[in-house]
Amino acid sequence: MENNIPYVHRDISWLSFNYRVLQEAKDPAVPLFERLKFLAIYSNNLDEYFRVRVAQHRSLLRVGKKTKKKLDYDPKELLNQIKIIVNDQQEEFSHIFENQIVKELKKYKIYLLRRLDLNGRQRDFVENYFRDNLLPFVQPVLLLKGKIRPFLNNAALYLVIRMDDKDPKIKEERYAVIKIPSDHLPRFIHLPSSSPGRKDIIMLDDIVRHSVQSLFPGYVIQDTYSIKITRDADLNIEDEFSGDLVSKIKSSLTKRNVGPPSRLVIDREMPKKLREFLLETFGLEKRGILVEGRYHNNFDFFKFPDFGLTQLKNIPFPPLPYKPLEQARDFFTAMRSKDHLIHVPYQSYESTILFFEKAAVDESVTHIKIIQYRVAGESRIMKALMRAVKNGKQVSAFIELKARFDEEANLQWGEKLEKAGVEVHYSFPGLKVHSKSALIIREEKRGKKLYAYMSTGNFHEGTAKVYSDLGLFTTDRRITTEVARLFSYLETVKAPTTIFKNLLVGQFGLLENLIRKIDREIANAKAGKEAKIILKMNSLQDEEMVAKLYEASNAGVKIDLIIRGICSLVPSKKGWSENIHAISIVDRFLEHARVFLFHNDGAEEIYLSSADWMSRNLRRRIETVFPIYDEAIKTEIKELLQIQLDDNVKSRIIDEEDSNEYMQSNSDLSTRSQVELYYYYKRKGEKN
Repeated sequence: MENNIPYVHRDISWLSFNYRVLQEAKDPAVPLFERLKFLAIYSNNLDEYFRVRVAQHRSLLRVGKKTKKKLDYDPKELLNQIKIIVNDQQEEFSHIFENQIVKELKKYKIYLLRRLDLNGRQRDFVENYFRDNLLPFVQPVLLLKGKIRPFLNNAALYLVIRMDDKDPKIKEERYAVIKIPSDHLPRFIHLPSSSPGRKDIIMLDDIVRHSVQSLFPGYVIQDTYSIKITRDADLNIEDEFSGDLVSKIKSSLTKRNVGPPSRLVIDREMPKKLREFLLETFGLEKRGILVEGRYHNNFDFFKFPDFGLTQLKNIPFPPLPYKPLEQARDFFTAMRSKDHLIHVPYQSYESTILFFEKAAVDESVTHIKIIQYRVAGESRIMKALMRAVKNGKQVSAFIELKARFDEEANLQWGEKLEKAGVEVHYSFPGLKVHSKSALIIREEKRGKKLYAYMSTGNFHEGTAKVYSDLGLFTTDRRITTEVARLFSYLETVKAPTTIFKNLLVGQFGLLENLIRKIDREIANAKAGKEAKIILKMNSLQDEEMVAKLYEASNAGVKIDLIIRGICSLVPSKKGWSENIHAISIVDRFLEHARVFLFHNDGAEEIYLSSADWMSRNLRRRIETVFPIYDEAIKTEIKELLQIQLDDNVKSRIIDEEDSNEYMQSNSDLSTRSQVELYYYYKRKGEKN
């Protein structure tokens, strides 16, 4: 750690964030079906965490002592800490689902039945469903000591069967495993109802449990337990500096789902003897077991049937049109008139899509450039790029192949764009390009004119519906010329000879510039001037930046943090961070925007960013932090920051105790920032 500063390991802090997601699932004020979705989000988050983060720590346990000595933590100790926290959370998860949500569903005549709850008609239905739909997929395999272990697919559901041989001479228990084919069939199956208006459901797992005896005629079934294996998903290519990165990623993707196990998830009711047998059978260490409830792969709750009960969902917030661009007579004239800011999903993403669609058919446009990090499966933006090539435009796309879990999709889009005639540039080995930028060049009467779009989020029409991000449309030469310089670097891999003065760009002074801005606030505080910093981001982990913020706090700089996820800094700690106040907001939309405000003795500087303050973002990526020069937009950003800082409904306090307590205020009025922001933009739109 930096001078032994108070510091929370990123993977412990992340678990605290995921617990905030779980808090939403148990909040009775959240609509019931939305609570199920938060269970799904929690589960999905945890799967990825084990496939990537925990897998890396397990790998470190296997390396030599010399490598371990370079670490500033003990992987074994960290893994033990993770296991304790996750086991506690899993117990709470089961309690929320079984004792709260299942009971709440019954109030609306929705019954999630187990096999022992079925009446005769329902048993017949289940047995017929198993015979007609599941038999082609279930392949029972006996587990025998000393025999070749069966391969379990990553994240697939399995039942382990505990049974006795019908031959009374054979006393030893037998075990077998069966796959639950939830990748082929719905997880939730509607049953014939036992009374009018009643909605009966059974999970696919319990249909298999009910019918499993027919698969083992020579045995007596004693019990069944669900299990799944999570496999290492890290492609181990981030730091490779040579070779054909495209072919390496293609090769690695084929291996991802057959990587070494990072955990075995089991039913907590499973007997110790069976647990030990499974560890031996699948070659796992004891620390590799994670105990959950009766059901796994709870991200399937995303698909829980809603029966048309819209009152059990969030009130719809249809995206609001941004009229100055969406309804403009001429899109590019509207951009020249002033800078524009959109805030999705409160406002529509249509302006961003139109930026590319208008350029594709505009006779004056000669060039379109874009950085692709994550893209929707069906993308109007990508189609516009291909259309632009047909219309004679010169189109170039930089595609980052190392966007985790989107590598395959990005490869496919790269191939499509290349076939269409787009000039495609791929990842740099050893360096991620995480900037969210696009540039259009038009030939106009006075010469070439540059139009830039910069965002805190990806060019992704899907996530724009649920991720809260900010996007800037600008023709300000201070910004556009430097965006052009960035693209020149990405296309030629030649470092720019002219420095970036307005943009803060990763690998070209981003970290140093941010430190200078904090140092300026420190100097102002020491000189008796007002000094203040507001930082909104997903994650704050970089040790040098954490230490710098402690230094600023001790100098008297007032610091407000709005951190959705990882926060390695410990706020409000005596002697270190008494001037730092930190909150996290978890609500219906995922907070994804990064905003940095520096008071600067009254001449406030506001930046939007693609970068969190993680070591990887500040040191090993091409990121862009872009300034806001338009005074009206500055005011808007300050207002939205204040709305979030005033949140006393969905904001949690980040503190030394890691309590995740909800923010309290002296106000009699409740402020739920995401609701307030929607109506803020609605009022704003009505004035335009």
